[in-house]
Amino acid sequence: MTQSLEDRFFSSDPAQRQIARSLYKRVKDLPLVCVHGHVNPAMLCASNYDWGTPVDLLIIPDHYIFRMLYSQGIMLEELGIPSKEKGGHLATPDHRKVWQIVCDHWYLFRGTPSSLWLRDELRDIFGIEEKINSANAQKIYDALEAKLHNPEFQPRQMFERFHIEVLATTDAATDTLHYHESIRQSGWHGRVIPTFRPDMVVNIDAEHFAENIQRLSQVSNIDVTSYPSYIAALEQRRRFFKEMGATATDHAAMTAYTEHLSEREAEIIFQRALKGQISTEDARRFTGHMLLEMARMSVEDGLVMQLHIGSYRDHNSAIYEHFGRDMGADIPVASEFTRNLKPLLDRFGREDDLTIVVFNLDETTYSRELAPLVGHYPALRLGPPWWFFDSLNGIRRFFDNVVETAGLYNTTGFNDDTRAYPSIPARHDLWRRASADWLAGMVLRGIIDEEDAHEMVVDMAYRLAKQAYKLES
Repeated sequence: MTQSLEDRFFSSDPAQRQIARSLYKRVKDLPLVCVHGHVNPAMLCASNYDWGTPVDLLIIPDHYIFRMLYSQGIMLEELGIPSKEKGGHLATPDHRKVWQIVCDHWYLFRGTPSSLWLRDELRDIFGIEEKINSANAQKIYDALEAKLHNPEFQPRQMFERFHIEVLATTDAATDTLHYHESIRQSGWHGRVIPTFRPDMVVNIDAEHFAENIQRLSQVSNIDVTSYPSYIAALEQRRRFFKEMGATATDHAAMTAYTEHLSEREAEIIFQRALKGQISTEDARRFTGHMLLEMARMSVEDGLVMQLHIGSYRDHNSAIYEHFGRDMGADIPVASEFTRNLKPLLDRFGREDDLTIVVFNLDETTYSRELAPLVGHYPALRLGPPWWFFDSLNGIRRFFDNVVETAGLYNTTGFNDDTRAYPSIPARHDLWRRASADWLAGMVLRGIIDEEDAHEMVVDMAYRLAKQAYKLES
């Protein structure tokens, strides 16, 4: 017998399923706390936003979808992805044809999170019950297109319908945050806050680093010509982001390597970077040093520091050359934390007022390194399974690998980490169902009792994220 949609993701064991239902009922209608994601704040600026087509809404922002299609020989051009060669423009393909291609190949997604998210989006948001396939592709496209012209499907109305309590975007250090300012001035009461992401002015091997520093000078009103002025400019931007409501920063690095450089060493490397004369070793050392500097700044200004480790970005050189960054070609690499984070933890690991949330794409580190580290150092917390692993099985593995050693309360609940705005409720719902089912199994095995499980499931769905990201006020 197949599981009903109401019991989806729960155990087939009747006793566990009954407890899971009770736990899920406790959290299914709680507000969504979206502490880390990549939604474009522009869509929430105005009351009359143009979504474009169903492809613009559901396909183009979702690299989970087009990376799978690319793996089966479907070119990104066929999916409407703009190329760098044409200045980010593409002779717009017929989006009905793009949608048909996706539906013709939807069988490729069987058993993947994408299939679960889109199924739930279509049903719960757009009222479309049918499974997508080749035969009904155009019928569903028509239904979606009609919905997108309906006022109740405007981004702000969806924000309120999704019951989002707060949504954090991710914004470059050089962003003026004018969209956030527009949201503030509009009179709308949805809470949308920025997140300070300095990668393009910190990772000195980033594309166009010198130009990015010029932009940093412009927006900070500090002439960045030396390492001290560079640090001053970054501190100024952090203050500005905090004034605009930010509670967190976000940093991406391939490894967790940290190292303290003297100011003289940092100056020498920084000057080489401005001239485009750095080595791979320069980049590794400077990024490692700046992670320490960012931790120091977080001690001073209170911003939560998120650290995303373990992605080999833009692994497919041809895709990068033709389409740019973030085109579904990022691949996990093996990671090490115990030695790499020690310089940072020696200086800041005992800071009670500092929160560093660590994310990683190497699952083998969860039980071996990360759970023991966050189970010891007051400054560390462990973020939820990320990217390739925010799946049903990935979430279950995470709980099994982490909670025994780190404890639940050294983790940070859930974040959706998505650009695909309509998928936010589906992602949170999957987490809440997986949490309820996992806790139900713990109850049946006598590890926790039902009273504790009912408190823990609320923490996992709601309270942990608010507390970790200082969103209580």
